[in-house]
Amino acid sequence: MTELTIALTKGRILKETLPLLAQAGITPLEDIDASRKLVFETSRDGVRLLILRGSDVPTYVQHGAADLGVSGKDTLMEHGGDGLYEPLDLGIARCRLMTAAITGSPPSTGRIRVATKYVNVARRYYAEQGRQADMIKLYGAMELAPVMGLADEIVDIVDTGNTLKANGLESRETIADISSRVIVNRIAMKTKHQLIQPLLTQLGNAVSNPGAGG
Repeated sequence: MTELTIALTKGRILKETLPLLAQAGITPLEDIDASRKLVFETSRDGVRLLILRGSDVPTYVQHGAADLGVSGKDTLMEHGGDGLYEPLDLGIARCRLMTAAITGSPPSTGRIRVATKYVNVARRYYAEQGRQADMIKLYGAMELAPVMGLADEIVDIVDTGNTLKANGLESRETIADISSRVIVNRIAMKTKHQLIQPLLTQLGNAVSNPGAGG
């Protein structure tokens, strides 16, 4: 019988989370990247992994379909924290959430158009700046929006900045420094505390001592 369900997302976060889980004695019994499955049993009895879209991880944890998960801070900021605890910063998948515009263009004045998938975060940010901004929701290829005249600025994740540069954009203002966090369902934290707390401790130790045996 499954006692703990952990929600993860494919890509960089998964790649950097699996070694930390391994130090806590949890490894998937199959190669996740080589499988089309979405649910994986692990080397620890009663613990399974769910592989979801990144934006869905907080939703599964919030509603109790998963007990805990690993999610980027950008996704959590956009989702909101209802029903979630955020007890541990894993310090992985680091990047920045930034504004960007066409390289060398003057700062936008007056009402501006902002293209982003982080509509809630961007709306709050520009409101705090006292700037009027209309949001245009996009799911990818943000860099095209200013070039094609769809938006004045974008709000997106920036790692090296090379993608911006290649598309004629430059980063402007940092909204938040991003890393991946462990999130826990509030009810599960109470009802499964004796299972979850030791795992959080083990993960915390793995973050403090990368590469050490679990």
